[in-house]
Order: sequence, then structure tokens, then C-alpha cells
Amino acid sequence: MLSIRKLTKVYPARGGAQPVHALRGVDIEVAQGEFFALLGPSGCGKTTILQSIAGLETPTGGDIAIGGRTVFDAAAGQFVPAAQRHLGMVFQSYAIWPHMTVFDNAAFPLRHGRNRASGEEMKRRVMAALERVKLAAFADRPAPHLSGGQQQRVAIARAIVHEPRLLLLDEPLSNLDARLRDAMREELRAMVKELGITTVFVTHDQVEAMGMADRIAIVDQGRIMQIGRPEEVYFSPRNAFVANFIGRSNTVEVKVIGVETGDGKPFQRLASAIGEFVAISNPDVSVGDKALCIIRPQAFVAGEAGGGNRFDGTVVSRSFLGDHVELDVDVSGTRLRIVTGPYDATSLGDKVSLGVPRERCVVVARDPA
Repeated sequence: MLSIRKLTKVYPARGGAQPVHALRGVDIEVAQGEFFALLGPSGCGKTTILQSIAGLETPTGGDIAIGGRTVFDAAAGQFVPAAQRHLGMVFQSYAIWPHMTVFDNAAFPLRHGRNRASGEEMKRRVMAALERVKLAAFADRPAPHLSGGQQQRVAIARAIVHEPRLLLLDEPLSNLDARLRDAMREELRAMVKELGITTVFVTHDQVEAMGMADRIAIVDQGRIMQIGRPEEVYFSPRNAFVANFIGRSNTVEVKVIGVETGDGKPFQRLASAIGEFVAISNPDVSVGDKALCIIRPQAFVAGEAGGGNRFDGTVVSRSFLGDHVELDVDVSGTRLRIVTGPYDATSLGDKVSLGVPRERCVVVARDPA
């Protein structure tokens, strides 16, 4: 449905500063009906990608195709204007017109857009869109007399009323309070899936991305660091950036000292400050290489159930956080963060024995110097 290849964007130097490379060879493929997230820190390039798809930004290089139709090709000098890309877009601010009713806001694309409708056809399509976002009863209400969540739904109705090929969402939940954001996250995903519209949305909130997206692209400094299902990027990060951006992790410096096989799977034996242990093999890291091992705080188990990986240490910090307990355990001078259940009775100063299954230890290469 959406194909992005080798997309680059360079902002020219100004005032003696160096040119800014906002995008550096971005490749993305989004399938029909997929809910796809662009996730990364502020300034990483995710909004530039979204605006390039929308036609609100002109990339420097690469090409973009939507539904098999090329809408941008730098080499061929091709650029299809935003109004001709047949997209729907919801902005972070919603961009609701305060002088219009809910109906008039939703009807705007059909009155002024490329595929205009009038009379009964327009009314039918607008009311159908408002019904989908549960605002049909508010059609005649002035837009400023709505709550934040209702205004967001008006923006969504306006974006889908002309049945776009692709829906673009720019941090659509960031202006809502935490409670409403949780409810709208489920509601928005369910609605888009019901409509079958391919959706790309930008967010810096990892919970939002993992709770809504079929797949996630992790973006950093204009590059795609990893693309995968939420479970893949969480449990099998390809590098330290992804591991530390998605959730939290213990990052242990290691040296690969051997290889072995267990249950038909390849593993690597590692030497580190916390002792020798075994991790799932990374084909990009060889014996003798220095690397990093990623261990999630939730990966640890009590006692001997660690598949051969066992660490003895002392609890140096304990935080009760309601639904879980966080412990800092000193293992040979290295602190490991451990997450346990709320009924864990471990106290400061306790000696503990921790296991971690080797399948939960992920080796990644060091970032280039």
C-alpha cells in the first residue's frame, strides 16, 4: 500500500551552520490495512517522514508510492501535490474550526476538497462518518462546546469522510489527559481496523505505539533502527538504542568467548563483570568481539530457574510502585534493575540469587564509535 525507498531530506545550511540531515535513506513498506507506527524521540525525523508522505514536505532524494501510484520520485522530478494524494490526516492540534458546527467541520473536505459532494450525498457521508466516531447526536453542536476527546473524534471524522486510501495521524493523543488517552487508544485502533484504512501514525510514546500498532518503525537521527511487531522490538532489539528506547533494560558489556548449541538453537558464551553466562546467538557478533548484552528487568526469575545463568547479589535499592516492585541488585559491583510482583517481600540488604533464561539475554553489537 505504501512504499518508501531511500528517502532523504537535507535542510540547507543557514547562518554558517552545517546542513541538517533530517532523513538518511529511509526504507519502509506498509501493507494494505496495516496500522503502522513511527516511534522515536523528538527531532528524530518521524514527523518529516509523515509530512513527506502527505506531500507537505519535499524530500531531497528517494521515492514514495501510495497504492501503487508514485507520488514522489526525486530522480524523475515527480511530485504529486498533497491535495491529489487522496489522504486523510489528523494533526496534533486537531485543527478544528471554532466557528463551525461538528457537521460543518466534518463536511469540509466534501465541500471544498477535490472530490466534492453536495445535497443528500454529502449529508449521508458526513452522518455516516460522525456515526462511526459516535458523534452523530452532536452534529449541530458548535465545535468549541466539545471535550478534548470529542474534538479529536471530529478531526478523525473529517479525515475519513472522503474515504481516503491512507490515514496519517500526527501524535493524535498527545493533547489528551492520561485517562482519556488510554480509552481513546483502544477506540481509535478499533475504529480504524473496522474501516480497513491503512494508517500511519507518529508518536514518541512507546506505550501508545505498542498498544496500537501492528508494526513499529523505531527512528533515530533520520534512520530506521528497526521495524517489527511490538513483541519483536521489545524482546529482540537489534541495537542498544532500541533496547533502551522501548522499555528499560540492563545493558551489560560483554566479550564473546565461545559458542554452544541447546535445544537446536545457537547460543554464545559471554564473559562480563557479573560473571560468565549464556545468551541467544547474534550472527553479527563473533567469538573474540566485544559487544553488549540486553537483559530486561522483567526477565529475571528466582533461584535456579535461569537456564544455567545465575547471579548472586545484594539488594541496594527497593521501590514499591503498586502493581510491581523495582529492585536494584549489586552483582560484583554492577547494578542490575529487577522487576518483581507487588507481593515481593525482599528488603534492603538481602542477599538474593537470580536466574535469567538464556533465551531472554540478547546480544547486540556496540554502536559505531
